[in-house]
Amino acid sequence: MPLMMRVFTAFLFIGAFGPYPTQALDKDAASLDAKKIGILLINHGPRSETWRNGLLQLESHVAPALLTKPAVKSIKTAFMEYTEPSIATRLKEFDREGFSDVILVPIFLTVSPHTFDDIPTIVGMKEDPRSMQQLKIEKIERYTPKAKTHLTPPLDFTDMLQKNLLRRVTALSHNPATEGLVLIGYGDETYDKEWVELFGKAAAFVKQHTGIGEYAYGWCGHIANYKPEETTAAINTVLSKKTTALVIPVLVAHDEMFQVKIIGDGIAKVPDHIRRVRYKPDSILPDPDVERWVINVTDEYVTKAHTRVSQVSR
Repeated sequence: MPLMMRVFTAFLFIGAFGPYPTQALDKDAASLDAKKIGILLINHGPRSETWRNGLLQLESHVAPALLTKPAVKSIKTAFMEYTEPSIATRLKEFDREGFSDVILVPIFLTVSPHTFDDIPTIVGMKEDPRSMQQLKIEKIERYTPKAKTHLTPPLDFTDMLQKNLLRRVTALSHNPATEGLVLIGYGDETYDKEWVELFGKAAAFVKQHTGIGEYAYGWCGHIANYKPEETTAAINTVLSKKTTALVIPVLVAHDEMFQVKIIGDGIAKVPDHIRRVRYKPDSILPDPDVERWVINVTDEYVTKAHTRVSQVSR
């Protein structure tokens, strides 16, 4: 066969069978174009309006960046308990609006039954018997959406918390040599070991950057029966060795019951607390690092959702 004829035949073969599978590429492009991804920020359902507003503010801060992603069409906030809009309410909205995927971003601090069991059970990703019973008792609606759900990790899977606590400790500190650190968190009986490890790493990070080495922790949630005594005990532990205690609430947002009532009452029971305890009833939010974390982890899961469609379409 003449050379030109062989070349022409080769081009016909390539055009028909490769190396570029145009039909497959068109199918992938169509699949990606059909993606309609929603983002759902999930948090505790507090009774505190201040707490709720803090989470809604987080949504408003991250929405502009997230909505620049071609497939991301909506971002919403849901509260797991006590108040609306609930997780089920939001997922029903996404279904009515024709979303193909929903990325669930738990704005919870560290691991807990909420992130590992309750949220997956609410959205139909698993059926944990303990969670199912507890959700029924608390009258929390379960709903399995038509959209594919993707659950991201909670906040402590980055160094965000350590940086947040360092910033807040530094703002309170006057003389690190005479000060000790007290971290007060919600706590969880099931994952007590993980909470203690999380706080220990955060305290070590603060020590490395400030020299504040004395440290104690306490709980203010159901593990402490929502009582201030653990706060008082943790502060007294530090004050037995240091002149001043710096008390930091390790809570995602501000709730008057926790920062003011429980922790505040615990501080008030410490002898000479006005002189020896420094405390600001603040929270992890607002924090630009948390906003960046939400944006980055969402980007990661949007990419995963796209990859899943690309693989399925082949």
